[in-house]
Amino acid sequence: MIGNFMENLPFILSGCVIGIIIFQTAVTAPAVFTVLSGPDASLFLRKIFPLFFLLIAFLSAVNAMIVIYSDQAELIPMPIASMILALLAYVLIPMTNRSRDNGDESRFKLLHRISVSLTLVILGCNIAFAIL
Repeated sequence: MIGNFMENLPFILSGCVIGIIIFQTAVTAPAVFTVLSGPDASLFLRKIFPLFFLLIAFLSAVNAMIVIYSDQAELIPMPIASMILALLAYVLIPMTNRSRDNGDESRFKLLHRISVSLTLVILGCNIAFAIL
């Protein structure tokens, strides 16, 4: 029983990352703009997105450790990539916020596009992991 659970835990964690990303992009972010005013929405998003990327990085790191511990070497690249990309997206947040605050819309749009792209790659990594 425990052996089966540990064997399936990496896929469960990957599924959690998939669910978090889908929920954040399909439910939380759109709801914020319909409920909160511009400044309040900005404050909320500046609080939630760092937590979003740190949670993904944490779950991916735990996933990588479990995969390593359970001797499933062929699966290691995906949670490692997911963790690194989430940390990279986390590091981009202050630069993105600063660009918005300074009115540098072209830089903001570029950094935001990079963050969205990283999120999509993380989603893809975890979908690929879950179906392998």
